Amino acid sequence: MDRKWLPLTIVLGAAGVVVVTASFWPDGEKPPLPQTLCHGALSRQTAELIDDGKGGEVSAEEWERKGKSTDHAVFKGCQVLRANADSDHPRGVYTLIIEDNRNDPHYKPKNSVPLGPGVTGWALPDKAEANLPADCAARMGSTAPNITVALIAPSKKGEEEEKDLVDRDDPAIRNNAAVVREAATKLAKKYGCSA
Repeated sequence: MDRKWLPLTIVLGAAGVVVVTASFWPDGEKPPLPQTLCHGALSRQTAELIDDGKGGEVSAEEWERKGKSTDHAVFKGCQVLRANADSDHPRGVYTLIIEDNRNDPHYKPKNSVPLGPGVTGWALPDKAEANLPADCAARMGSTAPNITVALIAPSKKGEEEEKDLVDRDDPAIRNNAAVVREAATKLAKKYGCSA
């Protein structure tokens, strides 16, 4: 090839790559984001259900700790975050904890709402908990009788700490229940536990 045509060939080749790449991601869309968060327990759509009203892209900061014989054998944590418009530091929206549970799996706090058929657990406006099927503990390497998925959301300021009656149709309760239900279902599927 004649050297005078080499720069033109390089420019045309680069333009072709740009056109092919642009055809995969149309204008205004970003490349695909990860489909699961929190150790594979949540879809992005479910993770976005709980919102503090300030918007922002959802991400997660995950951690895991391997326990010792007297400690938790299973302990996985995840903080779901949202981007801040005026800062580079995301803000925490809620935390999801997956851990050994040696307590009664049928425990239910006062005024809590059951999660519904197929999942043992409960939900409140600022907390929710679901138990994985009984055989998940052994499959996940735990000697505890149960594995629990717990959601902890910040309490809203100005609300009474103790209410005599919890509104079962409260959006916070519905969203908290949906998050822990999905987490329990996806983790049971991931580890091959029976329903």
